[in-house]
Amino acid sequence: MGKIKITETVLRDAHQSLLATRMTIDEMIPIMPLIDKVGFYSAEVWGGATFDTCIRFLDEDPWERLRIIRKAMPNTKLQMLFRGQNMLGYRHYADDVLQYFVQKTVANGMDIIRIFDALNDIRNLKTAISAAKKEGAHAQVAMSFTTGEIFTDEYYANFARQCEEEGADSICIKDMAALLTPYRAASITKAVKAAVNIPVGIHTHYTSGLASMCLLKGIESGCDIIDTAMSPLANGTSHAPTESMVAALQGTEYDTGLDLKLLTEIRDYFMTLRKKYIDSGLLDPKMLAVDANALIYQVPGGMLSNLLSQLKQAGKEDKLTEVMAEVPRVRADAGNVPLVTPTSQIVGSQAVFNVINGERYKMVTKEFKDIVQGKYGKTPTPIDPEFRKKILKGEEAIECRPADLLQPELDSLRKECAEWMEQDEDALTYAMFPTVAPKFFEKRRNKKYDVDGNSDSANKVHAM
Repeated sequence: MGKIKITETVLRDAHQSLLATRMTIDEMIPIMPLIDKVGFYSAEVWGGATFDTCIRFLDEDPWERLRIIRKAMPNTKLQMLFRGQNMLGYRHYADDVLQYFVQKTVANGMDIIRIFDALNDIRNLKTAISAAKKEGAHAQVAMSFTTGEIFTDEYYANFARQCEEEGADSICIKDMAALLTPYRAASITKAVKAAVNIPVGIHTHYTSGLASMCLLKGIESGCDIIDTAMSPLANGTSHAPTESMVAALQGTEYDTGLDLKLLTEIRDYFMTLRKKYIDSGLLDPKMLAVDANALIYQVPGGMLSNLLSQLKQAGKEDKLTEVMAEVPRVRADAGNVPLVTPTSQIVGSQAVFNVINGERYKMVTKEFKDIVQGKYGKTPTPIDPEFRKKILKGEEAIECRPADLLQPELDSLRKECAEWMEQDEDALTYAMFPTVAPKFFEKRRNKKYDVDGNSDSANKVHAM
């Protein structure tokens, strides 16, 4: 067995889960040299919603953020979350854009790219896996964990096997909705470990209060890597606390070998930040409470709050129970898709319309139709042909990989944003957020850059 490896999420998923991804690079800079000393397996620092938030709210260039982190943490593998063919945006991109994105990401310092697809459609992962391998990065494939009749341990073992065949360097059991329970964590880990010859990690959230137990049972069942967060930004909708897991494994065959005293120093820094976030209202203490609703309704916590606000707007709050009963029916109609961004929002909205209108599918959202049509990829179970016909109203279904229908688009994207380009990477920023990026580029143009093209923040790193 030997040492358990830890992926520290405090610089990405922890603050994405608790404070809408608002931690700035200036808040990270002072503590990064200490984090770099710990000996974590990796630090998750980029991807997910960080890119969007950097340009939309923080006026930071995400590429510059990555370069700064790389300089400040030379000894730690940097990791990111990547949505397969969606990259970090909300649509499928042509292969040439995806390949260029991966190339630039690795050139700017990324080591491990964690790739997932909302539907667990291997076709939507292939290009990203091969692009990561070509650039010499570690391609980790994350399987979206969900519950339901077809999502057995064998389903995940088979999917893991496919991922390994496609070239994955490791597998992550990704429980984004906190639906995993300790004994299920044990059985799924055993099944996946038996199916593949590459390392297996577990990523789970603390929402339902079970994360530490899930990680422990996963570890006992052969898991190699766990995701945790420094305690001031752990628990609630975030992850199990790093220090607690390190302490729990000390002196056992699973000992992480990490220094608790050093972790305590890092904790002190984040405690000060946490107080600042609570005082400013950025961190709502309610986010830190345990909520077992996810386990009762089998829907992610974020999806539950979305449904409630949709019903409130329509003045139909009393219909929540009906909507909760409708969600699994809509999900079954849509081929049993895992409920993760964006499918959770799509299934949820359709369930709300079905209940409010008093007739199922009287009104169908564009996104729901896209799932049924095959625009997101292949659903875990086939969609009933009669149902498909009813929803598509004569339009053809798509059987191929959705990105196969896309023409190369990198050159045209470069032309579209030529007037703002200050670095090659700007074309990729524009590709993902074509309405937000130009506003960001305008603001950036008015900021002072030194001769190296480094912003003020980068100079702070040289001074450290």
